[in-house]
Amino acid sequence: MHSITLRFLASHSAPSASGRIHGGTVLRWMDEAGFACACAWAGGNCVTALMGNASFERPIHPGDLVEVQARLAHTGETSMNMLIEVRSGGIQEKELREVTHCVAVYAALDEDSRPRAVDKFTPETPGDMALAERVNAQVEAARQPFAPVH
Repeated sequence: MHSITLRFLASHSAPSASGRIHGGTVLRWMDEAGFACACAWAGGNCVTALMGNASFERPIHPGDLVEVQARLAHTGETSMNMLIEVRSGGIQEKELREVTHCVAVYAALDEDSRPRAVDKFTPETPGDMALAERVNAQVEAARQPFAPVH
């Protein structure tokens, strides 16, 4: 499986003092979707190696319908690069709106918690190829060290 979509209602027990869902909660949902997609592709346990470039466009409120989609874009020897997107809206709205997205990398682990090989993912459509190129560029940018602040 090279994508997974989780859909649920945002819990009324999870809001911040402002009545919005905490960004950390949204990031946890994103990691859960990415982890599920990675484990399904790898056929076993995985670990999060990187999550980067998340930028929040709008808040999620308790009771909103939330959709978290993780899509595999590229595989390395033991790793999987993904795009994870979050959309939300009122339960009766026709379309959900983008909340945030990020790139993530997961590594497959063997029984001894050492990296293990994963099956190769080959993008087949022009859209999948463009996605792989974009995600790989963002992963490389996220891995660059920060420049010192003077």
